[in-house]
Amino acid sequence: MDKSRTIWFYVPPRVHMLDLAGPIQVFYEANTYGARYDLQYFTTTEHPTSSAGLPFGQIRQFNLVVPSAGDYIFVPGAEMEFLYSNELRQNVGFLSWLMTMPGRGVFVCSICTGAFILAGSGLLNNKRCTTHWKRIPELQTTYPNVIVEENILYTHDEQVYTSAGITSGIDLSLAIIEEHYGPMFTHKVARELLVYHRRSSNHGQHSVYLDYRNHLNVGIHVVQDWLIENLHQKTTIDKLAAMANMSSRNFTRLFRKSAGITVNEYMRRLRVEKAQTLQNNPILSSEDIASQIGYTNSRQLRRIKKKGKPK
Repeated sequence: MDKSRTIWFYVPPRVHMLDLAGPIQVFYEANTYGARYDLQYFTTTEHPTSSAGLPFGQIRQFNLVVPSAGDYIFVPGAEMEFLYSNELRQNVGFLSWLMTMPGRGVFVCSICTGAFILAGSGLLNNKRCTTHWKRIPELQTTYPNVIVEENILYTHDEQVYTSAGITSGIDLSLAIIEEHYGPMFTHKVARELLVYHRRSSNHGQHSVYLDYRNHLNVGIHVVQDWLIENLHQKTTIDKLAAMANMSSRNFTRLFRKSAGITVNEYMRRLRVEKAQTLQNNPILSSEDIASQIGYTNSRQLRRIKKKGKPK
């Protein structure tokens, strides 16, 4: 059974709500699909409020928190007034505590301007990092020992993650879930959140389960969901079209228009991805794998493997 991981969320004064709520919702939804994340919260002030003035209830203080190896700490962005305030800079106890976390096996993740808090603690010294595009020059100037990267959604350098801001915290959280539970599981979580266009740290990675979903055609989404879950079943264009409540001709045309590839090519790419995943199971023979992706023999499997994944 997979071990439970605690995700600790820091609630700073004047926190930006979406920086905080986006990752929380991602891990919450992951739990509804069987993940084991324990969501916990801490603060450094007595009565934190959001940048929009929303007050929070009673939250434990950071010095009462003892993360374990394998846990994650999320540090969301806040108003710059707080990030440059004596309240933060003179809170040596908190900044020192945060600095010790990677040495204890704890991962530390910043969202948006939360990178300023990590940098202030020394966690980003000589590490790759990023923040909101508007604050990149400011972060580099204020903390010259950090390596600030532009035009990237998130970074991962040893035990430290940083993200560009706002919705990129969702992308980072999905990437972490994928590290724990794999792309197929993450597809389900992203689909629940209506994140049909997954973005990687540099847009250079691909996930067939989430690519080709950046459209709003409900019928095509229904078909894509069914194909992902039922590759082992025989199907026809007529059957798929019926699922989408379309004629076969209209379905074929709209699938290509919506997904950017034909339905047959989409199924081929799904089979390549699943076959490569199943190959990691030493118990399964080539015939077993072929059967699970809807083929009658391993010769067909060898044919798609030879063609390979799209570049």
